[in-house]
Amino acid sequence: MTIKIINKSNHALPHYETIASAGMDLRANLSESRVLKPLERSIVGTGLFIELPVGIEAQVRPRSGLAAKKGITVLNAPGTIDADYRGEIGVILVNLSNEDFTIENGERIAQLVIAKHERAEWEQVEILSDTDRGEGGFGSTGVK
Repeated sequence: MTIKIINKSNHALPHYETIASAGMDLRANLSESRVLKPLERSIVGTGLFIELPVGIEAQVRPRSGLAAKKGITVLNAPGTIDADYRGEIGVILVNLSNEDFTIENGERIAQLVIAKHERAEWEQVEILSDTDRGEGGFGSTGVK
């Protein structure tokens, strides 16, 4: 699949790091470094603008290493970029650690996954079919 992209950053286009990677890293596009204090959130621009085909979405997800090592994650993970959005890709980062985190220009801050999606039509009914699980949710199947 080919996706149109405008790159207003000074960084290379996102790319897959390995043959089996599902996501491509997004880099911070900053004029100067930015400090993210504990429990603070900030929208970080990437300088990227994309044109997705209808039926395709881009999902902005956390980078596992940044989350595990530094407590930095994407607040609305996964963030969805719709096919009709033409603005800059921004990443809502949050610092869940107890220490300040400095975001540097060009730092890999999130990953982007391209995915197909379906559109649903509702069929309003009075009753749903029975299943073994029924209405059980929120841990109803146990932890072990």
